[in-house]
Amino acid sequence: MSERNSRLPGFSKRSAEERLGEVARFAGVDRAELEPLTCPDNGLPQAIAAHMSENNVGRFSLPLGFATNFRVNARDYVVPMVIEEPSVVAAASFAARLLRAGDGIVACSTEPIMTGQIHFPEPPPEGVLERCLEERMGELKAALDRLHPRLLAAGGGFREARVRRLNHPDGHPLAVVHLHIDVRDAMGANAVNSMAEEAAPLFEAWTGARVGLRILSNLPKHRRVHVEGKVALAPGGGESALDPDEARRIVEASRFAEADPYRAVTANKGIMNGIDAVLLATGQDFRAVEAAAHAFAAYEGRYTALAKWRIEDEALVGRMDLPLALGTVGGITAVHPAVKANFKVLGVTEATRFSEIVAAVGLAQNLAATRALASEGIQRGHMRLHARNFAVQAGATEREVPEVVAAMVALGRSDQQAAIECLAELRRARSG
Repeated sequence: MSERNSRLPGFSKRSAEERLGEVARFAGVDRAELEPLTCPDNGLPQAIAAHMSENNVGRFSLPLGFATNFRVNARDYVVPMVIEEPSVVAAASFAARLLRAGDGIVACSTEPIMTGQIHFPEPPPEGVLERCLEERMGELKAALDRLHPRLLAAGGGFREARVRRLNHPDGHPLAVVHLHIDVRDAMGANAVNSMAEEAAPLFEAWTGARVGLRILSNLPKHRRVHVEGKVALAPGGGESALDPDEARRIVEASRFAEADPYRAVTANKGIMNGIDAVLLATGQDFRAVEAAAHAFAAYEGRYTALAKWRIEDEALVGRMDLPLALGTVGGITAVHPAVKANFKVLGVTEATRFSEIVAAVGLAQNLAATRALASEGIQRGHMRLHARNFAVQAGATEREVPEVVAAMVALGRSDQQAAIECLAELRRARSG
């Protein structure tokens, strides 16, 4: 793993088949093992899709690409990303190149603790639940762990329980018992939901109070990743450095997002551009991750930016803390051929390390987007990639697309009419 080098110059200029071959060589797998990423059924046979969701009629495709240059905790990764938005994969690869010096992006994770909620709409008197947990914690642990031997064997299981006391909007009290469950390499929803349901009748018997909901919380506040990235500063910038003035503009933009929720939402959306693209490629519950990220951004009572950038010791330093509930086992990770192939490319089996890679992509994406906004503006960076879409829509062949795009960029235009005119001019020049 330490010998792998994700710095792949010229990767974007190769054909799709050449790129896949290079990814296979990077991952140390046979090219045939990545065939699900290119096969006609989009990596998901209808026989499997038919059992994934209801009223199934087929499959729906989105582009799959690979971001290069990533180094996280001194290990190199080529990262699969599924996204339809132009520039995201290119931006992630560019920022990863800036951030790859030394050990690259440094990440650390908490233990994979998920929370199950047991809701008491009409709680017992204050102190009853608290005494119950104090006296019966060992009994509760034994009862729940006994029903989940596989999780226990993997090193996970029940860890503790806590009482939270809240009020309805009308002031009526309610209580919640939080079960903290170590779910190891699973996302954990099934195990946590099962334990919450198994614990509910025990609490009813112990307290005499009725239990309402018993369900997983998708705010995994105790299952977090912290990432930190650093870019050297040098006049004029370079392949692995930023110009000091450019860095100051990035810090200004970061402070703006920290202060203003209108800006923060868009900044955080950019982070999720990168994160969601990896989650889609690896069969994760991206909806739960999105909800948790935005809830965490507002956890202190005011919505703010998840990532923060500052200039420290002649370098631009970015930091981000993020709740991430991801799994490398269970769900569709075991049945979706393309998901399995993408995990082979990543070369990870532990959910904590996988989460660190995903958070690193989010930080890199934020750097790339903030830099583009603070310097040239977002549209110029998007122009060439949007121009490709317009060229294809205008009817350009695969060979003609690069020439049409170059002509559009030279005109400073990225619209459908410009693509039609540039294609017509190209064909007139060739026929003449």
